Amino acid sequence: MKASNGNHGLEWEENRMMIGFVGTGVMGSRMVKKLLDHGYQVTVYNRTKEKVKALVEYGAFIAESISSLAYSSDIICTCLSMPEDVVEVYLGTSGLIENARSGAIFIDFTTVGSETSKAIFDQAIEKGIAYLDSPVSGGPEGVENGTLTIMVGGEMQAFEKIQPILNVLGETIEYLGPSGSGSIAKLLNQYLVAVHSLAASEAMVTGAAFGLDSEQLYKILKVSYGDSRILRRHMEQYVFDRHFQPGGAVKYVHKDVRLANKLIQEAGMNQFTGQLAEQAFGHAIEEGLQELDMSAVIQPLEEKCGVIVKKTRLL
Repeated sequence: MKASNGNHGLEWEENRMMIGFVGTGVMGSRMVKKLLDHGYQVTVYNRTKEKVKALVEYGAFIAESISSLAYSSDIICTCLSMPEDVVEVYLGTSGLIENARSGAIFIDFTTVGSETSKAIFDQAIEKGIAYLDSPVSGGPEGVENGTLTIMVGGEMQAFEKIQPILNVLGETIEYLGPSGSGSIAKLLNQYLVAVHSLAASEAMVTGAAFGLDSEQLYKILKVSYGDSRILRRHMEQYVFDRHFQPGGAVKYVHKDVRLANKLIQEAGMNQFTGQLAEQAFGHAIEEGLQELDMSAVIQPLEEKCGVIVKKTRLL
């Protein structure tokens, strides 16, 4: 893309588009590298400058501020931690909406509530800017393998323009409808992640408390109807080896299930399993486990029952 003459609008030339990327943590940094590998020009910004040094060495440009990145970019991606970060980056006086050019497209990969997505969408539209809520599922390995699931809400025309970029990052790209639709779908996914994490932990701890061999129980469960991707992920990659480095941190799953529970209530339900999951992840945070992988939600249950779910022999 290039700037048009006259009013700082944008004319689309796909082979010349400039991508700005705000938020280069575990997921964002991998997304930037993927885009660079496919020949895109990417300018990065992160509040912690150390986090962009490796990306600059890899070929990215660096922006000194969000406002300068916004003005110089045709497509602006964000991958942030919390909803309040999204609000600040997009709606602040030095933020993206205030400083981006008419015709730009925002792609927000952050998991936020649908209300946040809709509020940003409404303000962006007033400035002639498109905003797509585009949260992802699949974790760091999904970025590296190009197998992310990306759930998109917003204007169809904008989605069609940036779909080639999403195809670089993901394998399953779904346009779900109006603004907020992508965020709703992602929160429902996270609801299941949280509930399955708690249920798998409860089952494995209970088995250990009654003297069952944890690996043998797992071997049975993973070939039975009780199997789940979360059960396999947690046991094989984290719990059995007692290795709890994230992954997806406890604090983020707690945030996500809290937002998802609001949706469940708005749908008309008053009692539901997500409430227990929110409590369990909240308790894990109180126990100081917030930075550990979500599978660490098992640790308070182990402590309560006086057992440890661990490897006893090779699977």
